Amino acid sequence: MYYIKDYKETEKFTGVYLCRKKQILKTKTDKTYYSLELQDKTGLIDAKIWNLTNAINDFNELDFVKAEGLVTSFQGKLQVNIDRLRVAEPGEYDPKEYIPSTRYNTEELYARLLKYMNSVNNPYLKKLLEHFFVEDRDFIDRFKNHSAAKSLHHGFLGGLLQHSVFVAMHCDNFSKIYKVLDRDLLITCALLHDIGKIDELTDFPRNDYSDDGQMLGHIYMGAHMIDQAIDQIPDFPHVLRTEVIHCILAHHGEYEYGSPKKPCIAEALALNLADNVDAKMENMTELYDKAEPTLDWLGYQKFYENYIRQSSGTVEKRTEEALKKGQSS
Repeated sequence: MYYIKDYKETEKFTGVYLCRKKQILKTKTDKTYYSLELQDKTGLIDAKIWNLTNAINDFNELDFVKAEGLVTSFQGKLQVNIDRLRVAEPGEYDPKEYIPSTRYNTEELYARLLKYMNSVNNPYLKKLLEHFFVEDRDFIDRFKNHSAAKSLHHGFLGGLLQHSVFVAMHCDNFSKIYKVLDRDLLITCALLHDIGKIDELTDFPRNDYSDDGQMLGHIYMGAHMIDQAIDQIPDFPHVLRTEVIHCILAHHGEYEYGSPKKPCIAEALALNLADNVDAKMENMTELYDKAEPTLDWLGYQKFYENYIRQSSGTVEKRTEEALKKGQSS
């Protein structure tokens, strides 16, 4: 299979892909064309069908489609122009090839999450974590298999679990360096900070914003879930409830990034920094994974407001890894 991550400009392609999105649009000259979003387990790519000929059969969003055409680029990003397309037939594809997933073992990640949970000494915070990560089987199953974003970073199966564990890892390190931090509060909020995403984003294969997600957002939704859970814990201290909810509401750090509040306690600030570090480093990792080991510039990336490339050491390391992988296969 010719994976999206292996596309190169000017090459022809053919294969089966999940059609994540289909829009019927008009050019400036009033000519109808289709704008698509195609997906396999290695990523997403924009696609255009400029000529609606007999070679383009009827299809809908979330169909598996067999397409062929040419890989091009637009504004520094790869794109495909499709010449032929039809709905794929059963047996032409394996659905597992079209759902991206974490590069880590999900059960090992969850075991690490439980280890962080069990390291929390405060009985009220421990009970709050157990409410979600031990007692609620439906929540656990959804949390393990959910993404943490539509596409920007951690937009894959297990992405929410991976992101939450890595944020907790950063927060754990912060607490060892900065003694001003309440580790129990910080670890609790690290594990819970994005739980609203299980309702903000729909399940795969769509992995798009739900109606509630569009109107409310995961920050409010997560804070509401936690507030309701605290209601079920007898004698939960009011001041501790306020601190937990504040950390959730402030974890994006700035109003322009969607935070209803800015951090006003050290734990909220540390959580915001840890969340930002993991989001940006994972996004950079995904950019590198889609590129060859090269010192060529990878184009302007809006997420960083800058042009991005790999370091010489990274190129050397990735080249060695590719050679070892080729020798072992």
